[in-house]
Amino acid sequence: MVIKATQLETKDIVNLVDGAKLGPVTDLHIDPETGRVVALVLQAPRRYLGLVRSGRDMVIPWERVTKFGKDTVLVNLEPMDRGYYDV
Repeated sequence: MVIKATQLETKDIVNLVDGAKLGPVTDLHIDPETGRVVALVLQAPRRYLGLVRSGRDMVIPWERVTKFGKDTVLVNLEPMDRGYYDV
């Protein structure tokens, strides 16, 4: 299956471990040498009437992506692991 980067914006990213919706994909990290995707970047949650970001973006290593579905992307992350947040 081939998925366009723009299609990722419309998919829900769901953690298999706890069922949490993690937010929309806003960017991809791509290895310039191989051209392969190495991580998904998810937008930080918004607060204050949906205008101001409340935290840091989440970076999910490609190895943690387990399945692409019609409406969702399943990932396998330990809940509350702050190591996935971009500094």
